[in-house]
Amino acid sequence: MADIGISLGRAPLPGARRLPRPRGEALLLLGLALYVGLFSAFPLLRLLSEALGANAEGEFLGTLRESWSSRAVRRAFWNTLGASGAAVAVSALLGTALAFCVTLAPVRARVAATFLILSPLLIPSQITALAWIELFGSSSPLLAPLGLAPTPGTPNPLYSGTGIALLMGIEHMPFVFLAVRASLLAVPQDLIEAARIAGVRTGRVVSHILLPLALPAVLAGSILAFAAALGNFGVPALLGIPGRFPMLTTLIYQRLAGFGPSVMGQVASLSMILLAMAAAALCARGVLVRRLSVPIAGGQPLRPLLRGRAAVAAGLFVWGAILLTAVAPLLALVGASLVPAVGVRLSPETATLANYAATIGASGTVRRAFANSFQLSLGAAAAAVLIAIPLAYLCALRRSGPARLVQSIADMPFVVPGTVFALAMILVFLAPLPLLGVSIYGTATILFLAYAARFLPLVLRPTTSALEAVEPALDEAGRMLGARLFRRLAFIVAPVVAPAAVAGGLLVFMTAFNELTVSALLWSSGVETVGVMIFSLQYEGNSTGAAAISTLSVLFVLLLALLLDRLGRRLPPGTLPWRS
Repeated sequence: MADIGISLGRAPLPGARRLPRPRGEALLLLGLALYVGLFSAFPLLRLLSEALGANAEGEFLGTLRESWSSRAVRRAFWNTLGASGAAVAVSALLGTALAFCVTLAPVRARVAATFLILSPLLIPSQITALAWIELFGSSSPLLAPLGLAPTPGTPNPLYSGTGIALLMGIEHMPFVFLAVRASLLAVPQDLIEAARIAGVRTGRVVSHILLPLALPAVLAGSILAFAAALGNFGVPALLGIPGRFPMLTTLIYQRLAGFGPSVMGQVASLSMILLAMAAAALCARGVLVRRLSVPIAGGQPLRPLLRGRAAVAAGLFVWGAILLTAVAPLLALVGASLVPAVGVRLSPETATLANYAATIGASGTVRRAFANSFQLSLGAAAAAVLIAIPLAYLCALRRSGPARLVQSIADMPFVVPGTVFALAMILVFLAPLPLLGVSIYGTATILFLAYAARFLPLVLRPTTSALEAVEPALDEAGRMLGARLFRRLAFIVAPVVAPAAVAGGLLVFMTAFNELTVSALLWSSGVETVGVMIFSLQYEGNSTGAAAISTLSVLFVLLLALLLDRLGRRLPPGTLPWRS
């Protein structure tokens, strides 16, 4: 036993000799590196090469300079920058206020409240936009009976830059909420007790202690919200195109949809501008967090400190905000799905299920879209689980440096805007595949590969976290007993990480089922998806049909979320953010 060198902890015993790395692990790492390199890194590198290449005249950076010289591109750039900046202001104010109230006050039904606050992350942006369009439309099921709806014939006030900023701010608010709430929960209760013993009142504790400590989290969450707003496609597409407010994501879509692959160089350069803005924001986030973070000693977690009227006011604010930003738009969406035609007000006499029957029962295209989304999402979730478990094993239990590099590369498709990644996939897979001579562009295969690569981090992170809590000695014991690599993965690692991997797989399924940003550029006739169908129906003026599909889609996602919540007690801490 002594010369085998097994330690009971994470560090080897002094003088112990490390076991040689088995050949099977090297082959497994090579296979994972090839997969991640081909479907994650190579498409983005190909896009970079296309965008920074010479133009038809051979000028250095000619494609990029020609794109920037376009007046439409500059207008879309400033619109994107302005709307994203205004959205961040909404996200920061709302997310910070909700995080403070939920953490510092004994809010009733805290788990349900947190889930509803985070619901914009679960509901796709095109459905969010559609719900708000119905809420503020002239035939709004909620505002019309109160006499607050716009006059029939007047444009929806959300078809503007202000409307886009407001909705993107609400949609990305959970990034700020999660960051601020995590920072508040990390503040030790002892610090608050010491301040109170010194005679500091609750208001000054909040303003002079907790708020400064939470400031780095506010900045970190806000910058993350800014990066997400830059790549948002659903909200600018449903509000900006009819409102003549172009943004970079919608300009890329319109040019590619209008001119096809012949403008690939131009749209690649536009996506590079988008990518540069997002990268600059994320770099700034890293620098600011590192410089502003204050180390805090551990201790008992922070408990609610608001009492009396302050606690009641905080609870009313939380549930009032939820009612206005989450519940009311969804009720308007359901109401719009129950009226027989656009412009008809909802009443007991007009309510009908005809839209559900027409869109689901009578339309073969819609049924095919649901089937395609179900199969693609299920396939992507299964593929992500199969890739994540061995990669997390090499990173967490085998402490492999190259595996951690592969893991970092695997995060790239999830970090970049979806439009950018979709363009990168088109560039690589538009031409016929070598040896096979066929192109997968416009087929379900390219959608599957894009989903599996983009959403892999949703499984990889919780799986790695679960394995980091496991003693490496467990795996070493399997090796001592002669179990080969794949036997250890199947009978030692997989059972341990199964809850976290299944939870990540469900997250992939929920996210991919309604996905639009990537699908909008990769779908074709016969491989429609739910997100594309909602966008197409709304774009064609069939908003009641789009509302019916959206309602069914949201119900399906909520059922999956409830199923995920049932796994909550068996998952690593933090996997389900609404339970933290």
